[in-house]
Amino acid sequence: MNDMTFTGKELLVELIETACRQTDPNDTVQILRDGLARLIAEKSVYLPECVFEPVEGHYARREIYRCDKTGVTVVAMTWGPDQGTPIHDHCGLWCVEGVWQGKIEITNYELVDDGPERCRFIRHETILADAGSSGSLIPPHEYHTIHNPNPQQAAISLHIYQGTMGDCSIYEPEADGWYAKGRKMLCLDPVDCK
Repeated sequence: MNDMTFTGKELLVELIETACRQTDPNDTVQILRDGLARLIAEKSVYLPECVFEPVEGHYARREIYRCDKTGVTVVAMTWGPDQGTPIHDHCGLWCVEGVWQGKIEITNYELVDDGPERCRFIRHETILADAGSSGSLIPPHEYHTIHNPNPQQAAISLHIYQGTMGDCSIYEPEADGWYAKGRKMLCLDPVDCK
């Protein structure tokens, strides 16, 4: 879906290409994090209108750009009121996330006990990120939850992934601090805009 047009797309593409010229993933995500926060603050990129439409019952994922040269994908996520994720990983891919609209609650976790069917995490800080905030995950530090805490308004976040993330591991709480492992296919919601 890398042919979607939107105002300022060339600025986002230029940022991705600049960042991907780096050889160290830490440098790549730092450039993307700073650049994404700048693009949001300057309002120099306008996302397609369809991105602002929540989906009933789950958050929406809409790919708005894929770079054939680097494999990097950009996915806009629309979080309806009170929608969120369970603890999940990023399949070993680095990711940069920026809050476009609203507020997003992010809780980071550290995997400490990894069995074949269950695991345990240490819960770290919960961050309430406002529009213009950006952050990143670099494996092995790739576990978190995301939640729109607003019971009345949607929130939008933009996610830049090292590659295509078609599925991920999810972790559902059990007794005594353990989590059951599962897999989730990550579908892209239909996009009816160009």
